[in-house]
Amino acid sequence: MESLRLRVKDLDFAHRAIFVRDGKGGKDSVVTLPEELVIPLDGHLENRRTLFERDTRQGCGTVYLPHALARKYPNAPGEWGWQYVFPSSRLGIDPRSGERRRHHLDESAVQKSVKRAMRAAGVAKPASCHTLRHCFATHLLERGMEIRTVKEQLGHKDLRTTRIYPPISCSAGAGGAEPLGSRA
Repeated sequence: MESLRLRVKDLDFAHRAIFVRDGKGGKDSVVTLPEELVIPLDGHLENRRTLFERDTRQGCGTVYLPHALARKYPNAPGEWGWQYVFPSSRLGIDPRSGERRRHHLDESAVQKSVKRAMRAAGVAKPASCHTLRHCFATHLLERGMEIRTVKEQLGHKDLRTTRIYPPISCSAGAGGAEPLGSRA
């Protein structure tokens, strides 16, 4: 859900950072934006901008804002920076406001895509979106990142929670999924 709720303004390409709002434990955090994602993500945002402009011309280019932000910033729901990075493919009626608008992707769509990708890659072990958190933590540690920094990136309150990740994450022999890209 942290990824699905990302807004355009939460991506900082210059500092290679992603600002996660109201993430795990209701906390805000900053996560590293990997260099290898900058170009694909920038291309995605170009396409996303085209969709936003089309929605705006049709009178449905606004998004939901939580916690009274829409009252505090009345123009924000229709501004580019507040748009979801990963929007739904369809417009819908917002049950809170009755407005026709585009929400973010549904989490079940992402879960189904991960399962399809695992099958297509020939990975027979069970895996989920949460498995990707384990892989993310493991890869950060393998690249030499300090465990306390990984703790912050994952939004954990306690270092003991972070320490469980590496042994069960991406190793094929430990019950977890194989590393992404290990087959294909």
